[in-house]
Amino acid sequence: MILSQSEQYQAQLNGIFQALADPTRRAVLSRLGLGPASISDLAKPFDMALPSFMKHIYLLEGSGLIRTHKEGRVRTCAIEKKPFAAVETWLSTQRVIWEGRNDRLEQFVMAAQDQEESE
Repeated sequence: MILSQSEQYQAQLNGIFQALADPTRRAVLSRLGLGPASISDLAKPFDMALPSFMKHIYLLEGSGLIRTHKEGRVRTCAIEKKPFAAVETWLSTQRVIWEGRNDRLEQFVMAAQDQEESE
C-alpha cells in the first residue's frame, strides 16, 4: 500500500502524539533534552522493570523522536529534533485556525453588545 504525502504526514503525527501521550515517555524526552543518556541512566528514576521501560524506548524510537546506538554493552539514546518540527508545524496551523475563530467570536460579541447598547 502506497501512502500519499498527506497520509504519511498524518501517520507521522499520530505516532508522535501517541509517544507524547505517556508521562514516562515525556519524562524521557525531557531528560534527553539535556543531552544523550544511556538506557540505564534513563531508567533509574522509574519504578519499573527494564523490559517494561524498554517498551517506552522502542515506541519513542519507532516514532522517530529518539535514536539509539549501541557501543559495547551500553545503549545510548539521543533526541531527534526533526519530528518536533512536524509537531510545531501542525500546532502553528491549529493556532492560526483557532485565533481566527476567537477573533470572529470576539467581533460577534462586540457587535451584539453594540447593538444591545443602541436599542
